[in-house]
Amino acid sequence: MNSQLSHAFKQFAIEQCEGSSPFYKALSLNIAEDSEILDICQDAKEGQPVPNLLFGAVQYLLTKEPHHVLRAFYPSLTEKPETGQSPFPAFKEFVLTHHEQIRNLLKTRRVQTNEVRRCAYLYPVFVSLYREVKKPLSLIEIGTSAGLQLLWDQYAYSYGDTLYGNQSSMLTLSSKVRNGRLPALSESMPPINRRVGVDLNISDLTNEDDRLWLKALIWPEHHDRRENFDQASMILRNDPPELVEGNGVTLLPELAEKMSEKSLLCIFHTHVANQMPAHVREDLMEKVESLGEVRDTAHIFNNITDGKLRVDLYVNGRCTRHVIGDTDGHGRWFEWREEKWQGE
Repeated sequence: MNSQLSHAFKQFAIEQCEGSSPFYKALSLNIAEDSEILDICQDAKEGQPVPNLLFGAVQYLLTKEPHHVLRAFYPSLTEKPETGQSPFPAFKEFVLTHHEQIRNLLKTRRVQTNEVRRCAYLYPVFVSLYREVKKPLSLIEIGTSAGLQLLWDQYAYSYGDTLYGNQSSMLTLSSKVRNGRLPALSESMPPINRRVGVDLNISDLTNEDDRLWLKALIWPEHHDRRENFDQASMILRNDPPELVEGNGVTLLPELAEKMSEKSLLCIFHTHVANQMPAHVREDLMEKVESLGEVRDTAHIFNNITDGKLRVDLYVNGRCTRHVIGDTDGHGRWFEWREEKWQGE
């Protein structure tokens, strides 16, 4: 039995599924003790979170098999999911009988969740940056996948009783602020000079297969995430952003050069750096610092030094570092500990 993979599934069950997905938690704990499924998982693409990849592959294939018994356990695929018996026997049978297709998906696909609700904490960051620097924003998103987070200014936001952002949007993203208080949020959106997303593998939401894969990565119990994804996808298809396929760290200087010097260059990525090797993360930080020496630049990120959302802001060559706080991976809540941007 592969002890490293076994540990990964146990860790996934305890640290990520607890309180969020009882279904995936139960499956993960069983998979951690099953040598046959762990053997199949060894084909996963290096650097990818294996539990997410396996569960995405199974749900993706299951959407194409309307009569398979395993569907009865999935809240995403049936109105009244089976809860009286363990889903693991049916899950294992499905994995073993579809092992060739699953191995191929593990080798070729990526975990690109496109969690659009993360925009709920990006929105106040961009508002605060515009208020401080008073320049239009030029956006570069690294690890953009399909580009849903690039369109953060096209969504409405609710943090309680008040609606913010684009109040005419068909999509309202709801989130809670823990520990701290939001900065003042103006009625108008910061002006966007240009936006571009870069990814090793661009997902095209006009392609039905790409759309099904991204939707399969959403956990079965998370109905609100599926609704957000569907609505954000419609917005994107009406006005698709510029997306570039390639290595975002390598291409960063070239992409930055195309952005207006009269704008604030905003380089951002969420839950992406953890998939980068250490030397690539170091290279990214060095490239951002070099850009910050010659133009006003903001770097919005997490998972480089720790899991907290951080902003490194370079204005006139001087860097100030802001720690926003912890965030939920799916954007359901976030902290706002940055006092400098509170109540301005």
